[in-house]
Amino acid sequence: MTASAVREAFGAEFDGAAGYLNNPTYGLPPRFVVDALHDCIAQWQHGTMDVPSFDGQVRAGRAGYAALAGVPVESVAMGSTVSGALGLVAAAIPEGSRVVVLPGEFTSTTFPFAAQAGRGVTVTELPADQLVADAADFDVVAVSLVQSATGALLDAEALRRTVAGTDTVTVVDITQAVGWKALDLGWADVTVAAAYKWLLAPRGVTWMSLSERVRRMMTPHAANWYAAEQPWQAIYGLPIQLADDARRFDISPTWFSALGAGLTLPWLATLDRVAVERHSVGLAARLRLALQLPPQESAIVSLPINGAAERLVSAGIRASVRPGAVRVGFHLYNDDNDLDRLLDTLGLM
Repeated sequence: MTASAVREAFGAEFDGAAGYLNNPTYGLPPRFVVDALHDCIAQWQHGTMDVPSFDGQVRAGRAGYAALAGVPVESVAMGSTVSGALGLVAAAIPEGSRVVVLPGEFTSTTFPFAAQAGRGVTVTELPADQLVADAADFDVVAVSLVQSATGALLDAEALRRTVAGTDTVTVVDITQAVGWKALDLGWADVTVAAAYKWLLAPRGVTWMSLSERVRRMMTPHAANWYAAEQPWQAIYGLPIQLADDARRFDISPTWFSALGAGLTLPWLATLDRVAVERHSVGLAARLRLALQLPPQESAIVSLPINGAAERLVSAGIRASVRPGAVRVGFHLYNDDNDLDRLLDTLGLM
């Protein structure tokens, strides 16, 4: 990779950003993260890695997620995958609970609840407008704020108004939103996000915020030493000594993923999040206009063009197919050159 291929965005440097529009699949790490990972791997290789030092990165990642999601830091637990984290929530809802979800939802959000069918839990799919309108008629709402396949954006404010003052538990997967979208979701009972997409960290860390009422319902089925109030004093023996806050649901950290998340999330939290959102959505809006698609305040666009996938591959543009249509996403390191290259490849210039 030559120096000329490095792209600077919001004060950080990125390799490989030119033509990279596959952000909904995984994000690109800033150079400072790659350098830190190389240093850490070298320490591992030579037996000089300081394991307790990862605790600081876990704290930084937790605080970064809290700031980006707009939730209290003490409400945030660390997991490894969205489905694993939500499995704890799904196992805690009462028998016979009625859950409402969106059609075509990413299954890591829905399967943990559908798997509770043996306890009489039912899962109903409703279109977005009807789901928002009828949310208070259900015990649990489990939705993604931004749909993985299409980029469709849920009206979170309308959902907040619908469930306010009710017993409905709101579970909001923000994996495809946090990092590019300015958020304030302190009203939701649960938020959850994998860190390897728009949060630009290695795969292996998921963050989940929990309201007090949901925390009281949940059992820490994966209880371990790192979920203790004082982890390094709880490595051996009983009695169980779990933390009082959401850390009681932590898993033991995946070291290199925790390191990456402990660097990218705090950095993203320092940025002007409105400016990041305007940048990412602005590029997507230009693409929608060229394609004569309805406007949508999302950084993700699904391209209804036959043969688009092959043309993008030939042009060296990295994207993905979900489901049956090419999906692209614009992040803070994308620029007009990426959009123009895409439009030219699609014959829209």
